[in-house]
Amino acid sequence: MLVLYVEDNETNSLVMKHMLATAGIEIAEAREAYSGLKMVDQQSFELILMDLRMPGMDGLEATRLIRSRTDAKSGIPILMVTADMGADVSDDCLRAGADGLLHKPFDLDALFDAIAQTMAKRPNSPPALV
Repeated sequence: MLVLYVEDNETNSLVMKHMLATAGIEIAEAREAYSGLKMVDQQSFELILMDLRMPGMDGLEATRLIRSRTDAKSGIPILMVTADMGADVSDDCLRAGADGLLHKPFDLDALFDAIAQTMAKRPNSPPALV
């Protein structure tokens, strides 16, 4: 399984990479939304883990752009990852087209549960390997 993680914080990326490696999941990383969108153009991902708050374009706008595509990549499962506990965050993520939301900090079980739930929402996505 190849997962794209769009995250501006290097420490968060290292932690996520380590956590996913425990399940044999390969991760590609983008440090900001624009790079993540380019990577979606160039590669096929089974899941996108998208940070909500990033400088420049945020995860909501990047998710909207992915969902507005006219090809099969518009249906890639997207799990939003954030430390933002605001009252409207969940609704904002769902309105943008995200399939799920995971609040930081999280443990391994919460990560894999969120991935499984996110993958289950997209009927054409492969089963999660977690």
